[in-house]
Amino acid sequence: MTLQLDDFTKMHDEFIAEWNKAMNTGDTSSVERMDDRYFVVFLKGVNEKPIIFNREEAVNGMKQSVQQLLGAKKRFENRVIRLRDNENAVVFYEQLIEKNDKVIARLFTIENWQLINGKWMLVRETEEPI
Repeated sequence: MTLQLDDFTKMHDEFIAEWNKAMNTGDTSSVERMDDRYFVVFLKGVNEKPIIFNREEAVNGMKQSVQQLLGAKKRFENRVIRLRDNENAVVFYEQLIEKNDKVIARLFTIENWQLINGKWMLVRETEEPI
């Protein structure tokens, strides 16, 4: 599993680099690595119900956010990668969005990835403000 972890980590490093390109160019196509079954859960407050978006809704929201935050930077801190098995990985990290040298968002993120037809795809994601 060590080789698979190395391959996954390399892919995820590239994914992070692509995010920073997207934040500068507005083009999100390289980070739209979501499987058709993908959904994202946004946890807002402790007593609030989560908001769930399917793939189409998430991609549309991502495009809008990137356009609104053009020139901002995303930082992925304290990343931890765990393989469930050779075809499933979970990534935990703190996501910071900075614009004009100020942190404008801080989120705890959990990504669930699956190896589908030889390509790592996001199948589920959870976001929670810190």
